[in-house]
Amino acid sequence: MSTKIPVYDLAGTVVKELDPPVVFRIGVREDIIHRVFVHQFTHRLQPKGRYPRAGRDKSAEFFGVGLGLARVPRIKHGPLRGTAAIVTMARGGRRPHVTTPEKKIYKRINRKEVKLATAYAVAATGIRELVERRGHVVDEVLYIPLVVSDELETIGKTSVLMETLKILGLEPDINRVKENVKRRGGKSSWRGRGKRVRKGPLIVYAEDRGIYRAARNIIGVDVVSADDVSVIHLAPGGVPGRLTVWTESALNRVVERLTPYVKVLRVVGSG
Repeated sequence: MSTKIPVYDLAGTVVKELDPPVVFRIGVREDIIHRVFVHQFTHRLQPKGRYPRAGRDKSAEFFGVGLGLARVPRIKHGPLRGTAAIVTMARGGRRPHVTTPEKKIYKRINRKEVKLATAYAVAATGIRELVERRGHVVDEVLYIPLVVSDELETIGKTSVLMETLKILGLEPDINRVKENVKRRGGKSSWRGRGKRVRKGPLIVYAEDRGIYRAARNIIGVDVVSADDVSVIHLAPGGVPGRLTVWTESALNRVVERLTPYVKVLRVVGSG
């Protein structure tokens, strides 16, 4: 990336140009991004395990042969006498191959590797081919990477933010998300997972002066602080190239945070 990066105001006019930061001039290691995403995703999982006696606390025994019955334990007393119990095929029986509480779900990973993967994911947001490959609609996007002045952080109303995103060329990608919402029935809908929403644009801010409240209700749009942005946000599913809107201060803060780690990498085109 040799050309300068334009900075747009809320009206879509170029107000200044920035020299491409070093983080945008490194290659993209998709294998490291995917590895770090998988490890960081495990940090969100809740450990689970079964009660060791689940399905086994029944007064049941095998009645013996010669009765024309299957050789499974059966309840000895009460109105359910003769009903199979304990075995995995029986109603209320134990579960086979259960997850044990001792299973290690939380995966550890090197801190430096996490920083490098974040740098690679940031670099991928500035490559149009990767953004298009992720499925984003970028035909009307003013520029990639898309950097906006800090005025964006002061927007406090969703309607105003939608107008701004329309000017910046992000409306087609938001409509793509709206038109592809999937509904699932069954137990997933009881537990709040009945709606499946695709990933739309990501807004990265430096200071929350109303932007979070304005963007949180737009379907498919995520908003995150520059201090907290990670591979989870920049490369959902471990696939780099998310369509990202950077405020100028947020970009400077992310570059300042990652530059010490990318200096050890060979800058593309530096020989």
